[in-house]
Amino acid sequence: MSPDTSTLQEWVGRIHEVEDVVTSRLLASFGATLGDYAAQTAEGAAAPGLHWCLTPDIADRRELGPDGHPAKGDFLPPVPLPRRMWAASDVRFLAPIRSGDRIRRRSTLTAIEEKQGRTGPLTFVTVRHDIANDAGPVIEEDQTIAYRAAGATAATPAAPGTPPPAASNERWVDVDPVLLFRYSALTFNGHRIHYDAPYATTVEGYPGLVIHGPLQATLLLNFATVVFGSSPRRFSFRGVHPATRPQRLLLSATCPGNDGMALEVRSADGHVTVKATAQW
Repeated sequence: MSPDTSTLQEWVGRIHEVEDVVTSRLLASFGATLGDYAAQTAEGAAAPGLHWCLTPDIADRRELGPDGHPAKGDFLPPVPLPRRMWAASDVRFLAPIRSGDRIRRRSTLTAIEEKQGRTGPLTFVTVRHDIANDAGPVIEEDQTIAYRAAGATAATPAAPGTPPPAASNERWVDVDPVLLFRYSALTFNGHRIHYDAPYATTVEGYPGLVIHGPLQATLLLNFATVVFGSSPRRFSFRGVHPATRPQRLLLSATCPGNDGMALEVRSADGHVTVKATAQW
């Protein structure tokens, strides 16, 4: 363990609490952003994935780093690697979220792990989110945040071979800069890779604007709900490779059994960008 990582371990156990309210405006904005890709819900009930738009961390503009994220060193540890991304989440849905709910999120930093990846050093930070309304817990989530060096870009995936056989269910989703901007606004996400093309390409080295991992997960979560006919009780996703540039993504769902579903997102060139599983 390096001295830096040893010092970072002091952040494990830190707690951060935020409150929010599920407004009719947020529900309408979320539905308008997803459009036809949103699952139908009962009146007043939140569509799957809305919780990622609640209780954002709100930092003054003077507290932002050059990438548009809140500066590290408060709740999140001061990882020396500057490039940040949402790598994965495991979500358990305990009760529905409805219009008017008062929401409280209690976040606990549970682990910090240093690894060596194909593109250089990586640090993974795991945060447990316990989300509740006045009636009790509604969501439990374990989120993994990955940090990498400034000069490192995501490893180039191998060229796709023979296209996989068609999944049981498929849907094409057109992603354009307006959708990316709207989702950033809904989540109060200032990370410039999602809306500032010159920054994304010249500073962070992506081929174009980056399509949010949680946006892709939200699309898969709603797709799974449509296919199965009800919202899952558990949903896990992980990023496989960045999806960039405005493009058409392919969502696919394969049902191996009555209580589980394997899902993935493929970019227009055939590469898998996100993998997920859903359970009922």
